[in-house]
Amino acid sequence: MTDAKVRVHHLTRVEGHGNIEVDVKDGKVLKCEWQVPEAPRFFEAMVRGRHYTEVARVTSRICGICSIGHTLASLKATEAALGIRITEQTDRLRRLLKHAENFDSHVLHVYFLAAPDLVGAPSVLPLAATHGDIVKRALRLKRLGHEWGSLIGGRTTHPTAAVPGGFASLPTTEELKALKERLLAAVPDLESTVATVASLAPKIPAFWRPTEYIALSDKKEYGLYDGAISSCMPDGARQIWPVSEYRKVTNEYVVPQSTAKYTKNKLASYAAGALARFNNSFEQLHPEARKVAAALGMKPVCGNPYLNTAAQAVEVVHSVHESLRVLDELIGKGIREEKPVPPARFGRGAGGVEVPRGILFHEYEYDKEGLCVMGNCIIPTNQNHGNIQKDFEQLVPELVESGKSEAEMTLALEMLVRAYDPCISCSTHYLDVTFVR
Repeated sequence: MTDAKVRVHHLTRVEGHGNIEVDVKDGKVLKCEWQVPEAPRFFEAMVRGRHYTEVARVTSRICGICSIGHTLASLKATEAALGIRITEQTDRLRRLLKHAENFDSHVLHVYFLAAPDLVGAPSVLPLAATHGDIVKRALRLKRLGHEWGSLIGGRTTHPTAAVPGGFASLPTTEELKALKERLLAAVPDLESTVATVASLAPKIPAFWRPTEYIALSDKKEYGLYDGAISSCMPDGARQIWPVSEYRKVTNEYVVPQSTAKYTKNKLASYAAGALARFNNSFEQLHPEARKVAAALGMKPVCGNPYLNTAAQAVEVVHSVHESLRVLDELIGKGIREEKPVPPARFGRGAGGVEVPRGILFHEYEYDKEGLCVMGNCIIPTNQNHGNIQKDFEQLVPELVESGKSEAEMTLALEMLVRAYDPCISCSTHYLDVTFVR
């Protein structure tokens, strides 16, 4: 292909939509842009004047898929500002809740949004007829993730049980025992999931770009709920920052083609998400999850963004096996009735968690009445915009040089965006792509 124009418009996300514009003339790439004209949503303004007990309920609405993560990041920031030290039981229940969200979202993305590309289907709907057993398996796992999150959080979407300092309502020990049995019963479905992903792995594009990966990292366990900010460079070099210094790492800036802010740290961009966690915290993965990585031929530092979906499959297995361990701890001690821990002071604090799409930061300041006077949220989708742009800048010339057809180029670009699992990743199934010679 010597001349081509790619115009992909309305790649919709929760925050708005994204466009792809590529111009190729005589085999040379003249323009290659990832454009995100997002509309403002004003959540940071909405929380001002709100009591600290209300803020997490408001910010959980930032995303319907990652509402558990937004709730937990918000609670951690509020608790840092108020000097609240949560109990061990609360800590364990929140970790269990975080695993539920990652499991639920990853199952959705791997099966329903990424797999159709690899089998040449326009969506998951035709697969119900041709791959019925796999679709049924996906639905079983999806239901498990949803009900798992609802048990701990009160409900999975916009959870109600987790509050500043603890929980407003608690699962019983018997309910946790029942959840443990359900997770154990799901292990065969997990093994089949790994086999399915492994069978499709050869169809994942072999694209590699040296990238900085940013994620939470915790010496005790795979960083999802807690940890410090960790940077993993292409050569494996690492650097750590406390979450309170997140602005030094994210370094937000604006670009002409986007109303959404981009971020960068040491390199021109960085990636967040399952692959970033995999590269930063591989040694903290559960042994069963490391076996999955080996089966998929993955090891750190992995620089293929398309393999973010495979990293999600690794994390699905990790979340189940790690949650079984946490459940054993909670069941062994029995659930105790606890009142939420009250504030010890009023000030400023930041919190960070990993949501399915990457590292998430919330920060608030409260006055002496417990009212919020400042809020700041940096979501992973925005942190990935710059890296998607840099991926495009390397990928498009490679596609042109390899002589890919217009259809093949379109699919490769759509799959790359989808691999980042943006807020509404299925949007790329509905792209209207036009090539003009």
